[in-house]
Amino acid sequence: MLGTILLILLILLLIGAVPAWPYSRSWGYAPSGLLTILVIVAIVALLTGHI
Repeated sequence: MLGTILLILLILLLIGAVPAWPYSRSWGYAPSGLLTILVIVAIVALLTGHI
């Protein structure tokens, strides 16, 4: 249950980190790249049963 909530939260953060607004365009893709790595780690942890 906690793992599913964590995964949904990370996916929402990933969507929010896409540089679509004028003030965030200078950030590049670093925020969404870091969140993508977190989502991948969470999925692997869910599949292996650590969460």
